Amino acid sequence: MSLNLGVLSIQGDILENILSVQSAINALDIDGTVTSVRTPDEISQVDGLIIPGGESTTIGQLSLANGTLKILKEKIEQGMPVLGICAGMVMLSKTAQDKVVGKIDQPLLEILDIKLERNSFGRQRESFETDISLTSLGIPTFNGVFIRAPSISDVGSDVEILSKFNEKIIAVKKDNIIGVAFHPELTTDTSLHKYFVNLANTLKN
Repeated sequence: MSLNLGVLSIQGDILENILSVQSAINALDIDGTVTSVRTPDEISQVDGLIIPGGESTTIGQLSLANGTLKILKEKIEQGMPVLGICAGMVMLSKTAQDKVVGKIDQPLLEILDIKLERNSFGRQRESFETDISLTSLGIPTFNGVFIRAPSISDVGSDVEILSKFNEKIIAVKKDNIIGVAFHPELTTDTSLHKYFVNLANTLKN
């Protein structure tokens, strides 16, 4: 059966992730498609989902308003692979606060046992790129693009740390859930998207 992947298309880097997933599908020669999804019905049909970077508060509020937050949590708890990128990782977290304003009140999926700090590396003007390592995913070197990026200060016992930068945790994995602080869709390297596509394909089959 064909693999059906989705990019949550409420707000954020939607097109960039769709193109990256499509490139990964083509490179892996997998029978699959990637589509823009935003409603509960659309989300219920996908075998794997990317929650893109953007404004986590906006994504959360709109997801709550149109009912997608509930189906998202149900699908992920049932084993659907999900890749949360920057704001997407914030959405997955159990606890999130902002480096500048402190405790925040925003809808979260509360499905990944991590303590997260938004804007951990500074605001937009402090954006940067640096080489990082995701060795446990078979990606020894990757160009990390950090834009108002979060970091993780603590993880639960069932959460695997995938990568750190300047002693801050920037990527984690728990079973079918991957969270990263950087933006893989803004590079030409589709290694991480390939890993996600392979994970979704393996779990489907």
